[in-house]
Amino acid sequence: MRTARTRLRTGAAAAGVTTLVAAAVIAAPLSGSATAASAHAAPQTKAVPAVAGHQLVSGVSSPLPTEQCQAKWKIACYTPIQYRQAYHLNPLYKSGVTGKGRTIVIVDSFGSPTVQHDLDVYSKQFGMKSAQVQVKKWGHVPEFDPKNSDMTGWAGETTLDVEMAHAVAPDARIVLVETAVAETEGVTGLPEMMSAEKSLIDHGVGDVITQSFGATENTFPGFDKGDFSSIGKLRYAFKDAAEHGVTVLASSGDGGATDSTADGKGYYKKRVNSWPSSDPLVTSIGGTQLHLDAKGDRTAPESVYNDNGAGGGGQSHVFGRPAFQNGEKAAVGTRRGTPDVSMAAAVNGGAWVYSSYDPTAVGWDVSGGTSEASPLFSGVVALADQAAGHRVGNINDALYTLSHHTSSGIVDVNDGTNNSYQGVTGYTAADGYDMATGVGTVDASRFVPALARASHRG
Repeated sequence: MRTARTRLRTGAAAAGVTTLVAAAVIAAPLSGSATAASAHAAPQTKAVPAVAGHQLVSGVSSPLPTEQCQAKWKIACYTPIQYRQAYHLNPLYKSGVTGKGRTIVIVDSFGSPTVQHDLDVYSKQFGMKSAQVQVKKWGHVPEFDPKNSDMTGWAGETTLDVEMAHAVAPDARIVLVETAVAETEGVTGLPEMMSAEKSLIDHGVGDVITQSFGATENTFPGFDKGDFSSIGKLRYAFKDAAEHGVTVLASSGDGGATDSTADGKGYYKKRVNSWPSSDPLVTSIGGTQLHLDAKGDRTAPESVYNDNGAGGGGQSHVFGRPAFQNGEKAAVGTRRGTPDVSMAAAVNGGAWVYSSYDPTAVGWDVSGGTSEASPLFSGVVALADQAAGHRVGNINDALYTLSHHTSSGIVDVNDGTNNSYQGVTGYTAADGYDMATGVGTVDASRFVPALARASHRG
């Protein structure tokens, strides 16, 4: 059995650890096969995976029960079986709502050469049937190098995304888009990813897209002058998704009310926000901390994720308050507020994930971050798509309407915990909407049918 190790955060690596993105503006022209992006050219921001520093336990030969995790590493660790119980997914499965006939699209750089094998091992361990992962390469994706830290970081993100989506929607089809985000290829970041997403949408691939990446709004060119066109030029994929009824999700980040500076070496000393999470065309997924027993029953209500990072949230400095948040003026003011809704993200209460892309650390990890929460919620959306019999599309209007009805399955997180982080005062979980967890979290057994019904009315 491998000895579990704690990964410490130091230097530049810290930015990738506790924040969704370390953003770096790069002048290299876009190339590769991302022809659509060139038509919408924008200064490029290099996206970095969130999961890199959210693995406190790595390379374990087999997953341990929650009590043993607490005794050995002083953290709780959970299986998909516990998640299914906690979020009341089992009644849906018994009624035949498993995500069958629906497709989850996951967008990551580089991907993982072992993603199918790892999902098979993960599924078998917990008595679940596996799923076929369809991999689509976008651009000149280089051969995977396990000694390349960028590639292994993204491979960890890819593995987490795929396994969490499958844990919630076991019969949903998974399409993994691997983009060629490599400086040596002359392509980086968000334009490449947006181009890939638009292509899939135009070809009818996918009902829900989950994005575990982003960049601090302040790092985009022109921001300091009030010129937000560099972000505006990247929104074409989301506009396309809205027209085609595709749901788009994004992790809200792991820096609480702040986020990474452009050089990736530190944090803003003020409240900032992250795109694409801040985009009103996107549903922003924040983070909570689950408190569960061995069966997955709750021992306490969910609280705000704030341990080895904190759930991203706050006011956008780019987007004004959208109509769907008009009822939340007291919380968001005149700006777009994030997140919209939250799911499990705390490392103390993280998910067991299996990976073998790194031959020196094959085994089980405990991972967290909002890059866990977004794929979890993508599974919930896939279930709602199946229950509705069609795509539910952009869910933001429905989400805020349902939040005012106790029978809708939206569960308020209001215990007074907060997402303050890196010395920047964050937001407190209070009654109703707040910028710590959004409208709260979900009881899927009630939320999925409620969302399906709301989509029919819409």
